[in-house]
Amino acid sequence: MSSVPVTTWSLEQTSAIDVLPAAAPEGDVRIVRAEVPSPEFSRFLYASVGGDIRWIDRLGWTYARWREYLERPGVETWVAYERGTPAGYVELDPQDDGVVEIAYFGLIPAFRGRRIGGHLLAYGAARAWDLADRWPGVAQTKRVWLHTCSKDGEHAMDNYLRRGFKLFDTKVEEETEVAAPGPWPGAYLA
Repeated sequence: MSSVPVTTWSLEQTSAIDVLPAAAPEGDVRIVRAEVPSPEFSRFLYASVGGDIRWIDRLGWTYARWREYLERPGVETWVAYERGTPAGYVELDPQDDGVVEIAYFGLIPAFRGRRIGGHLLAYGAARAWDLADRWPGVAQTKRVWLHTCSKDGEHAMDNYLRRGFKLFDTKVEEETEVAAPGPWPGAYLA
């Protein structure tokens, strides 16, 4: 198997006032929290959003592993819907000392380029900052961070910067090249 260099950029916000809004997309777009932990739905979002950009780290998770993760206090999934159809999601993962990671964020390929991503990211970042308001026992947020990499969509980094995230680390590592799995084999052309 061949390997490819992958650049990973880590970005952060250190204050709620860092969140920069995006214009709401036209049409019937709503963002709703998935309040019932559902491994099936979360895996659907993960595979559908990340299939063409090679998200593979959770594909081997068992149902029990998904449930264990989703039931952790403060883990939240916010889903963007366009006319009732899931378009993308943002997943929040609270960590120690008031840190919240935007663990996953993205749109299903058919919904990219429609101005949903910036709106969803700004909304998700704002929910990361007020996470403790919904979860007694979760520390007040002091920092929100995420990472993106050279395998992600071509507009990902620009979207993060326009929403007020600032770069704090860059790493380049060799990774084994894998085919884009898609939500099912052959769903998307790489």
